[in-house]
Amino acid sequence: MIRAVLFDFDGTLTAPGAIDFQAIKLRLGCPPDQPILEYIDALKPEDRLSSVRILEAMELEAARRSRPNLGALELLEWLKRIRIPFGLLTRNALESVSLTLSAFEGLLASDFGVIVTRAEAPPKPDPAGVFLAATRLCVDPEEMLLVGDYRFDVIAGHRAGTLTAFLSNGKTVSWIPGEPEPHFIIHSLLELKAIIRPHPD
Repeated sequence: MIRAVLFDFDGTLTAPGAIDFQAIKLRLGCPPDQPILEYIDALKPEDRLSSVRILEAMELEAARRSRPNLGALELLEWLKRIRIPFGLLTRNALESVSLTLSAFEGLLASDFGVIVTRAEAPPKPDPAGVFLAATRLCVDPEEMLLVGDYRFDVIAGHRAGTLTAFLSNGKTVSWIPGEPEPHFIIHSLLELKAIIRPHPD
C-alpha cells in the first residue's frame, strides 16, 4: 500500500522547460555531461561561492516562469482529499521553490508534508533526502512512491527502497544500461491515481 507520495519538482510538478539546465551549465562553465551541483561542489571555495550565486539567480529567473504541470493541481487536491500525505524532494534551493509555488493557485507550501531541498540533504541520486522525507512523513520508505522525470529520481528511489514512477512528459523513454528502471512509467500525472489507489472506494 502506498501511504505517501514524494515528488520531484522541476519538470514533474512544474511544466517542463522553465529552467534551462544547458544555459546554466554554459554560464558556469560546467561540462554538458556533468551534473551542475556536483560540478560546483568540486570547485575551489572562492569559485564555488560565485557559482552558487549565479545558479541561485538563474533558478529564481526560472521560478518566475514556472507554472504547474498538466494535472498537477488536480492530483494534489485529490491526494489531500483522500488523506495521502505528499512532499517535495528537489535539487533546488528553497527560495526558488517557494517562489514557484506562489503560482500554484489554491496550493500552499504548508500543504506539503515535507519539502527537502539541497540545503537539507545531499542531492539526488543520493538517497539521503528520500530517507529524510520518509521520516518526516512518518512512513517507511517501502510505503512511499517517488515520482520524477529524470534518472536521478529513479536511482535515488531504488537506493532508498521506495517505489518509483517516471514521468515521461510525452518524451521517448530510454535507460542507461545497468541503471535501475522505474516500477511505473507514466505519461501524465493523473495516471498516478490508478497506481496510488488502484481500487477506489
